[in-house]
Amino acid sequence: MKAITYLAPALRTVYQFIVEMVADALGQEIELATGAADYADVREAELCFICGLPYIRRATLLEAIAAPVLRGQRYQNRPIYFSDVIVHHDSPFQHFADLRGSSWAYNEPESQSGYGITRYALLQMGETNGFFGRVIRAGFHQKAIRMVCQREVDAAAIDSQVLAIELRDHPRLAEQLRVIHVLGPSTIQPVAVSTRLSESLKQEIQTVITQLHHSPAAQAHFSYGLIDHFAPVSDADYNDIRAMLSACEQANFLRLA
Repeated sequence: MKAITYLAPALRTVYQFIVEMVADALGQEIELATGAADYADVREAELCFICGLPYIRRATLLEAIAAPVLRGQRYQNRPIYFSDVIVHHDSPFQHFADLRGSSWAYNEPESQSGYGITRYALLQMGETNGFFGRVIRAGFHQKAIRMVCQREVDAAAIDSQVLAIELRDHPRLAEQLRVIHVLGPSTIQPVAVSTRLSESLKQEIQTVITQLHHSPAAQAHFSYGLIDHFAPVSDADYNDIRAMLSACEQANFLRLA
């Protein structure tokens, strides 16, 4: 079997642990690879760690089975996350609306946290005609965070899990940033399996992943990722992201710039 992660590199050790536990339970080898930026290799995987936006676009190939529930009151013991809008600590920006004409970094265009929900928020504001002065693709949230810190761009929307981990592991970043707005929540990135798999195998993999938090071996990995446990999810749990995308498509608002 093959597993692919399309998510933030900072959390790869967590995904690797999950893959190893699933492989052990199934009694077979599973390789974890890093996915292509264009998702062209998604058909090759039996198991995927993928953002909600590219997931819903490929739901004929993949089926969501589990998703992390993050630690902290803001997550309400639900498989959700937020997009925290960050600016440099010394910048003049206080509110999202202040960012008109500013420079904006995003990780990649199929990211719900960095792109999709920003686009939806602008649609809700009636700002579909070039709100930002300059829009730059950073590649990953970690790079976008540092671009804001170094004042290469004015602002970015960052996956709240990734941001919390980066600020914990790199305290000096926290001194240089402020969160001025919160977008979301959105249903958090799923663990998805290929629709080619049998229903019994899908169920077995789901059970392994959603029971991992009972294992002492999981605690260090989950603590690192600020994860409490993985909850069962289904395709319908991602209808919130479908609704945001559909609204933007109907308005023909698909690009931030």
